[in-house]
Amino acid sequence: MSLHLPKHLPKLERRPELDALRGLFLVWMTLTHLPTRFADFVNQPIGYVSSAEGFVFLSALLVGRLYIRDLIHDAPGVRAKLWKRSLKIYGYHLLMLAFAFTIAAALAVHTHKAALMNLLDFYLAHPVEAIVGSVLLIYCPPLLDILPMYVTFLFFTPLLLSGAVRWGWKKILAASGLIWLLAQFGLREAVHGAIVSITHLEIPLQETGAFNMFAWQAVWIAGLYLGAKSAVGEIPLKRIPGWAVGVAAAVCLFFIGVRHGWLGPHLTQQALGLKLDKWQIGWLRVLNLICFTTVFYWLRKYVVRIVSIEPFLTLGKASLQVFCAHLFFVFVGLTLLYGEVEQLQGITAITLIIATFAALMWVASNEVRKKRRKREKRQQKNDAAKREHVLPPAAKAMACAEQQP
Repeated sequence: MSLHLPKHLPKLERRPELDALRGLFLVWMTLTHLPTRFADFVNQPIGYVSSAEGFVFLSALLVGRLYIRDLIHDAPGVRAKLWKRSLKIYGYHLLMLAFAFTIAAALAVHTHKAALMNLLDFYLAHPVEAIVGSVLLIYCPPLLDILPMYVTFLFFTPLLLSGAVRWGWKKILAASGLIWLLAQFGLREAVHGAIVSITHLEIPLQETGAFNMFAWQAVWIAGLYLGAKSAVGEIPLKRIPGWAVGVAAAVCLFFIGVRHGWLGPHLTQQALGLKLDKWQIGWLRVLNLICFTTVFYWLRKYVVRIVSIEPFLTLGKASLQVFCAHLFFVFVGLTLLYGEVEQLQGITAITLIIATFAALMWVASNEVRKKRRKREKRQQKNDAAKREHVLPPAAKAMACAEQQP
């Protein structure tokens, strides 16, 4: 195995601000998904950057940061941990599908709620194909399509990290860039056709989820790369020239102008089309994401102070449970819609938002307490094992005798 790492690696410090950032993205995502008027204000307000890109990128960064060094010494152990984690997330995905296909579907049928019917229309029309396809991560209803992508990326992450250690990141990044490019020219459609031919599951392309996984893998791999590099003391963005930050800031302002329609009819999201598309990660969106990340990193000292507070810290530490819980309240919000109304307003919207975040904080706090108790028990076992190891034989015999009745 080819390895190019410093001989003396810096101690890997815990970075609570990364958990806080993930919590911020979860809050942002929740406000975007809840069917209220507030969604209009938080839907890409600072250009063509969304909470989904931030959440996926940061999750990958944390994985790369935590596991790259362990992979060098214990590759089988890292593979087992990441595959176990992906299996756990897959289990949560199945639970969310079970909720959608039973309770949500029953409500959709009996109440004729248009929002719920549209969400589950393929399942209601073709339940067998939908269930089999969803278990195989092929059929992905709206709102339930990010976890299958996350599971897939996490499953292949040990292979990506091993490849980076063996061949270097340049080849991994080049391959990722090529796959992203092919995704812009129909790779997803070609793979979908092959899957349908093999499985005989006639699931339309639009029912396989909004995310073009072959484009979004670039976001995941970019996060893995930066996380792994930071873990070994090599941060690619450590020294950014002032002129580069200035150019990046100007580009970000340009895209903010496009997003809000300030630059005329020829520079709008509709006019630029797929170049700015979120699901395809078009090339102009890639440019916006790179520039935003550059400015964001340059301002990191101020950003850390802003986000390293509650509720972001607690929410970020239990991101999986919080993500699943927020989907439950999105379904509740869709159930509350009536007639042609597409967004809740007034006291109903405010009540839903307050109830949602109160519940999310309860879920997160409960999960954090569970993790803390597990760590304490594990530490107690380790301490007991160390004491047992250092006791001389005579002392061990005496201790055993004292425990006898």
